[in-house]
Amino acid sequence: MKIKDVMNDEVSVVQENDQVEHARKLMLKQGVSRIVVVDNEDKPVGMVTERDLTRKMRGNGPKWKMRPIDKISIRRVMTPDPVTLTPEDELRDAVELMLKKDISSIPVVDEEGLVGILSKTDLLKFYTDKFNGHWKVSDLMTPDVITVNENHSIAHVIGIMEEHKIGKIVVIRDNEPVGIITPENISFAQVEDPETGMSVEKIYFIRNSEGKSKKNVRMVSMLTAGDIMKNHLVKISKDEDASKAADIMDENNISGVPVVEGDVLVGIITKTDIIKGIQ
Repeated sequence: MKIKDVMNDEVSVVQENDQVEHARKLMLKQGVSRIVVVDNEDKPVGMVTERDLTRKMRGNGPKWKMRPIDKISIRRVMTPDPVTLTPEDELRDAVELMLKKDISSIPVVDEEGLVGILSKTDLLKFYTDKFNGHWKVSDLMTPDVITVNENHSIAHVIGIMEEHKIGKIVVIRDNEPVGIITPENISFAQVEDPETGMSVEKIYFIRNSEGKSKKNVRMVSMLTAGDIMKNHLVKISKDEDASKAADIMDENNISGVPVVEGDVLVGIITKTDIIKGIQ
């Protein structure tokens, strides 16, 4: 099977001189989680994902982070020099590349420039068509699930996601999954200063400096996991066919489904787990 037989030829793109605000609005408008950044010759020079916005736009750091998001170049947050493939490359090569590089999509190019994109979502549909009845959820799922509870702060959630290099985290209550958080929930949370686009809340604290009390103010988000999680949670039994999990992810536009035995969380099955079944 060739990449051209599975890829999507409708690609969301921005120019390399566009601003973060434009990319963010385009993601929201088109309901996509990634955008290809192209140069003036329509050649891919970068990728911007929800995870990029979550990771690179948060917290303290360089002064450019404090600018309004309509003043920050997309080059500041994009992942440069994306891996590309051609329409004639083998689909299995794309799967191996995604797993090896830990990436969710690959721009497809020919001699004239960008012609499409191959994502894990495209591979989900391929799996459903070709691998129905081949694997159970329990065969492909990840049994060790990283979780948080409803009262954990957003900063803690982001730290856990970065530490474990995961794109989603399950929120639990008494070992039962009650919600899920993805980079979209964090990067697009409506907790922003209208002028800067940064998540803010004033925290006052006192610090002694040479025997004198000094009031300081810093701006942080005080939302919790329970505030931003998606709580209309779709779950699946470990004994179901993995193709049903692929269908659920595709139909609900999600990248992972908690796996339960009864009501107890026993694993998670993700797009990455599904495409491993194609190899």
